[in-house]
Amino acid sequence: MMTSSSPIRTLVAGLGNMGRSHALAYHENPGFEIVGLVNRSQVELPEALKIYPIHPSFPEALKELQPELASICTYSDSHADYAVAALEAGCHVFVEKPLATTVADAERVVAAAKANGRKLVIGYILRHHPSWVRLIAEARKLGGPFVFRMNLNQQSSGPTWETHKALMQTTSPIVDCGVHYVDVMCQITDAKPVQVRGMGLRLSNDIADDMYNYGHLQVMFEDGSVGWYEAGWGPMISETAFFVKDVMSPNGAVSIVMDPNAKSDDIDTHTKTSVIRVHSAETGPDGRFIRPVEDLAMAGEPGHQDLCDLEQAYVLKAIREDIDLDRHMNDAVQSLRICLAADESVRSGQPVLL
Repeated sequence: MMTSSSPIRTLVAGLGNMGRSHALAYHENPGFEIVGLVNRSQVELPEALKIYPIHPSFPEALKELQPELASICTYSDSHADYAVAALEAGCHVFVEKPLATTVADAERVVAAAKANGRKLVIGYILRHHPSWVRLIAEARKLGGPFVFRMNLNQQSSGPTWETHKALMQTTSPIVDCGVHYVDVMCQITDAKPVQVRGMGLRLSNDIADDMYNYGHLQVMFEDGSVGWYEAGWGPMISETAFFVKDVMSPNGAVSIVMDPNAKSDDIDTHTKTSVIRVHSAETGPDGRFIRPVEDLAMAGEPGHQDLCDLEQAYVLKAIREDIDLDRHMNDAVQSLRICLAADESVRSGQPVLL
């Protein structure tokens, strides 16, 4: 039985980029004890993780090891079934985004967490990034309605393109990455999303005929706010304006200004913000701006591994301090609903009313 101070026995499923990083976070945090790793094949691991056994089957490892926390970092088509199995076995669950591949499955996971009285934390890593927390706070200070302009395009080749192709066997780029940035939009405006539109294009013969590796979604909110998110993966993707994070309102704008030398497939680039630029629209009697643009330097930014460490520290806190995660879970379902509606719109050519 877990006491408030005993390490939480943790099983980590999936040993790709995120799974390895989360496993390292558990390994370094004395609040956790890794009891096993799960991956269908043997993979090369960082030295620190080589001490842990790798099991080929999640259900069997769950039954045999009886962990208190299951960390699910597999491909998204297995997230819901693995999460529900773990919750019904009495585990708390951390699951990488997206929570599921359908809204019904996402709601099934949330229902299982509530029914079993277990914590469910979804891997919205930007929620643990001090610069993104600041960006959201600065944008909310402006007041709405808002225009959200966001993208994350990745010019990928070699192993990164292989990973992207594997992801696209189940999930398009605007769903896989979009949930992060749609979640940011929803945190800035508390208004309900009402309509979603999407468009996409298959730019490679390396992916299935019914999949697209470039996508663009537009979402409209009840308060009049509008936003778009764009995501493309592959060797043909342009690195011009690949990273746009920009929020405008009648009162001004808040933007992330990226290092001009950043590369689009560098995983640290996806979270580092460099500078947050705050612009006030207020003008004086002469019609000129009253205040100059303010650049907030985000010194000492956490890197990718640091963020995974922060995220798992939050998981520990949620379990130990019995944090109410209802809003967290509802937000995860809502951002997924919007991105899946965009995917539906891409395929149908019609807008989707929520």
